[in-house]
Amino acid sequence: MSNAPDPVIEDTQRWLERAVIGLNLCPFAKAVQQKQQIRYRHSPATTPKALAAELVHELQLLAAADPAQVDTTLLIHPQVLQDFDDYNDFLDVADALLEELGLDGEIQVASFHPQYRFEGTAEGDIGNFSNRSPHPTLHLLREASIERAVASFPDAAEIFERNIETLNKLGVAGWARLFDAPAKPR
Repeated sequence: MSNAPDPVIEDTQRWLERAVIGLNLCPFAKAVQQKQQIRYRHSPATTPKALAAELVHELQLLAAADPAQVDTTLLIHPQVLQDFDDYNDFLDVADALLEELGLDGEIQVASFHPQYRFEGTAEGDIGNFSNRSPHPTLHLLREASIERAVASFPDAAEIFERNIETLNKLGVAGWARLFDAPAKPR
């Protein structure tokens, strides 16, 4: 196994640091990132069926893991579900797998994609960028962690509106500039 850096994981970490945490799009992300409790998995899957099998594996790993070690997983799958509509349809498969595994209510799957589009919005709407990642990604989250984070954040219901305001101020050009700067050494 190679110790060489994985550019897909590096892209995702840069996006997490500069956009998700840097713009405070998710006020809960910084703590798990600082504690190194995020599992980054670059999936080799090239078909939805292979991705579903890997998703099952990752859901089981997360459910069995000590939350102090692995609190959340980013399953990054750049070779499958590049089309947003196909990706969006796959989310039904992900939800069905949660139920089949008896993990519904314990783990949830959040969605991030380079072409992410909220229902009823235009493709270029800046609000969509709150869920735009460099590669298609399934974010596996523990429900208990979400509940604790929301309870500790007084205005959790206002996060979405604040994100839209932040992104509107930033604009598409500002979003692009977030990723123009060289990465900071780790």
